[in-house]
Amino acid sequence: MRLDDTSPLDSVQLGSAGSAALPAKDLASANTAFNLLDLHLQSGFAELTGGVSPIALSLAFQDWFLHLAASPGKQIELVTALSRPASVAGDARFADSGWRTWPFDILAKSFAGTGQFWQQATSGVRGVAPHHAHVVNAMATQVLDAFSPSNFFWTNPEVLRAARDSKGQSYLSGWANLTQDLGHLQAPATTHAVGRDVALTPGKVVYRNELVELIQYAPQSPTVYREPVLIVPSWILKYYILDLSAHNSLVRYLVEQGHTVFLISWRNPDAHDRQLGMDDYLSLGLLDILNEVARIGGTPEVHAVGYCLGGTLLAIAAAALGSSHKGSDASLKSVTLLAAQTDFSEPGELGLFIDDSELNLLDAMMWKKGYLDGHQMGASFQLLNAGDMIWSRIMHQYMLGIRPDTSELAAWNADTTRMPYRMHSEYLTRLFLHNDLASGRYCVQGRPVALKDIRAPLFVLGTERDQVAPWRSVYKINLLSNAALEFVLASGGHNAGIVSEPGHARRSYQFMPQRAAGSAYVGPDEWLEKAQRASGSWWPHWHQWLAAHSAVEQITPPAMGAGVTLADAPGRYVLGD
Repeated sequence: MRLDDTSPLDSVQLGSAGSAALPAKDLASANTAFNLLDLHLQSGFAELTGGVSPIALSLAFQDWFLHLAASPGKQIELVTALSRPASVAGDARFADSGWRTWPFDILAKSFAGTGQFWQQATSGVRGVAPHHAHVVNAMATQVLDAFSPSNFFWTNPEVLRAARDSKGQSYLSGWANLTQDLGHLQAPATTHAVGRDVALTPGKVVYRNELVELIQYAPQSPTVYREPVLIVPSWILKYYILDLSAHNSLVRYLVEQGHTVFLISWRNPDAHDRQLGMDDYLSLGLLDILNEVARIGGTPEVHAVGYCLGGTLLAIAAAALGSSHKGSDASLKSVTLLAAQTDFSEPGELGLFIDDSELNLLDAMMWKKGYLDGHQMGASFQLLNAGDMIWSRIMHQYMLGIRPDTSELAAWNADTTRMPYRMHSEYLTRLFLHNDLASGRYCVQGRPVALKDIRAPLFVLGTERDQVAPWRSVYKINLLSNAALEFVLASGGHNAGIVSEPGHARRSYQFMPQRAAGSAYVGPDEWLEKAQRASGSWWPHWHQWLAAHSAVEQITPPAMGAGVTLADAPGRYVLGD
């Protein structure tokens, strides 16, 4: 189905303030006009600021500065800290041997000392709200990073040496790279075409609705496990991070192990979809698909896997299906959550942008277009890790003149998607800001769901260097669910830790045996101390877990689409720009 086109005016939420002397009809009309005026002005303001709320920033800095001004002990501590020597050890920006020679060593140590001072100044000030302290610390870090001596031609010994040794060629190459990028002549995402270089595992689109396509992958073994596997990727970026090339495709790996694999491919929404909400993503994007997988697979039992926000959506569905909610004829044989948060009280670096003022401005910006543009979201992620994603790129590509080979993962990351106004506003407010899911306030079909109602055994994976879904935040489902659960901590970050195929160098993971349903809670520090570390990929460990939770007897692979297919994989929706 497609929802009727809705104008921006139709999506305005009426305010509650107003004059009691006005008739109800006139009051609603006035409030609509007032809100419409505010939204127009705030959406224009958001465009100027890139969606960053100056009000939120000013409140954070006022909170920090006023409390610091009232803390003479902290001030004395900071003055004392000025005399301590600074160290650049561990900072990749100053790893080159040139930074240990005069005058560059002085520049590096001076910069490091300034950073250490601000790190201490923005932490441990009594009375400052934790969120405000986080904002001040992050903003101070961003400003300092912009003025690192490694970012400038004449203060970077590595850049100067490269220019000398190449007789100026590195400088000319860097200038050419900059000119090319400013002219939009380079499009890294096209270097890995979907269906040609990535998303190669053979399969068919076997179902399609207005929000998703369902892909069934061709079997690669004579018999398969009875219960099919359904993968629910995040709708923020394209699904094929789980099906890159032949050597690092999670989908291909599962099929080769004898699993019947289905995968959801989200459609890239546009302004017409502004009113698609979280309930639509749950019903059309998951519950409807579960029914199709059960029908095609010939069994009501399904192993469901969710990655990132797809995992959060799966957890909501599992909680609803585990209670008295209806919505699917399928049942969950097991639930796997990959780098997926269910408690958002500690959302990691994304928490920098989560407060009422920030979300109000972001809401106004999305309201005007009807969606959040993927490039805007990408800019936010770059800001969170500006040292690696902005300044390091500037140095290597524009000052050293080195163009890196575009990896499959980088190409996938550049293949951005949009998100509908209503859905994005709802999940930011209900999950990130109010933490409704962990608090038992998140409603499905008008009724609250609780994670303790999940009945299926859980396999939960976090990654050590995840800035999007920190592993300790992912781990909190141990506290919220009573189901049998195995938690695994993999090396790597939010994306690379998932794309961790067997044979990948320097990969490892930590695990403990699955806890029984209803077991006593074990905190993350205790778990980390007791967990066993294993070398290599976590994929085989997970496959063994899936096999242990599957029927012993294997079956002949079910027919593709139960005999009806719509198109070859990767399908149509993944190509939507």
